[in-house]
Amino acid sequence: MELYYQIIFFIFGIVFGSFYNVVGIRVPENKLFESERSVCPVCQKTLHWYELVPVLSYIIQSGKCRGCQTKISKIYPTMELLTGVLFTISYSLYGFNLELIVALALSSLAVILIVTDLRYMLLPNKILLFFLPIFIILRIFLPLDPWWSSILGAFIGFALITLIIVISKGGMGGGDMKLFALLGIVLGFQGILLTFLLSTLLGTVVSILLIALKKINRKSSVPFGPYICAGALITYFYGHDIINWYITSFF
Repeated sequence: MELYYQIIFFIFGIVFGSFYNVVGIRVPENKLFESERSVCPVCQKTLHWYELVPVLSYIIQSGKCRGCQTKISKIYPTMELLTGVLFTISYSLYGFNLELIVALALSSLAVILIVTDLRYMLLPNKILLFFLPIFIILRIFLPLDPWWSSILGAFIGFALITLIIVISKGGMGGGDMKLFALLGIVLGFQGILLTFLLSTLLGTVVSILLIALKKINRKSSVPFGPYICAGALITYFYGHDIINWYITSFF
């Protein structure tokens, strides 16, 4: 039965992931509800339902538009699969517990922001403001221990990135600052500090690898949002284990 539910959540995840791709691409351009049907951005061919099946359509079509044979961005199936995996992990860790709602909401926010930041290098206010009341309400009814951890986490997240922006004169953006404040509500003060550490570590390691592979150079602009989201998800799902491991190993 457990495997059955995991499969169901994975399927729901890839379906929602397909929608999150649309949200992440259209919201920054204010086009979310502009068109009822999806079209190829190159040839403007209206896509049929069988061309929109998450992951499978991409595989069957060999990653190309059936109309103009233009390559379809790998971000589409990647984000669909990522959402499926995150939904599955959420259920596996929390089961049918109310905290599952927080896990699914955080996963959804992360996927949407990864799409927008990779495509536009932007963390839209509209998306952050949409999730803000959701997380506030969830943390009122599902508080952290202690309850004020969410408030302190939001303050630390906001203040920490603001300080970095001031000192570095723009090394990070306002979107990063708002995102850290939002994540502080969900993760609390310990979680937001761990998120900052993990996101910085991930960003540094991946950037060094990309430079070594000559995919980018030292002056290239690299979106930091995906690393923040990755750090937040790792913290949310496994933060307590990481913190406990650190304390028992070094103290």
